[in-house]
Amino acid sequence: MLTVHHLGVSQSERIVWACEELGIPYLLQRHERDRITGLAPAAYKALHPMGIAPVITDGDLVLAESGAILQYLIARHGNGRLAVSPDRPNFADYLFWFHFANGTLMPSEMGAVMSTMLGLKEGNPLLAILKDRSERAFALIDRRLGDVSYFAGDEFTAADIMMLFPLSTMRAFTRRDLAPFPHIRAYLGRIRARPAYERAMASGDPGLSEMLA
Repeated sequence: MLTVHHLGVSQSERIVWACEELGIPYLLQRHERDRITGLAPAAYKALHPMGIAPVITDGDLVLAESGAILQYLIARHGNGRLAVSPDRPNFADYLFWFHFANGTLMPSEMGAVMSTMLGLKEGNPLLAILKDRSERAFALIDRRLGDVSYFAGDEFTAADIMMLFPLSTMRAFTRRDLAPFPHIRAYLGRIRARPAYERAMASGDPGLSEMLA
């Protein structure tokens, strides 16, 4: 039986959502963050040597990393659905946005979180670099969503599942204002209309206010 070990307010929401979109039967094991530190509890950290979310177990398999898990689910349980095949013209777009999420955007936004924790002030060169990288990323995303309905083109794909977290829930940590990005806001409205997303958030993070605006 596939088990999704879901840490509240984390990238593991992607995996719950993917299972709902693909109609994959799964057991949801919810884990709450420590109220003082905000970190994963010891039981979650014990699941995988890295001790970070997300993690799934599927029989004897223990797998971490949301991108790897998503590709595994699509290939093993989803009959290739939500992926774009290499013979299609938007294959490269699909690959770019699937990997841009954690390869560029998440490190950029985590940099903003870390700079706040370190108390970096305006005028700090490192803070300026991080802010510039983040602004360029969001400008690129907004331009893309002004041209297409979803990141890979006209259809919803796993690239959208990867990209949504830094545009939505991650803002609980970064407090980013989306007012300057109308196409991102319109995109979030399209995601809100997806029943599978609503089901995933209701079961995985029932107390979390969805950040889709």
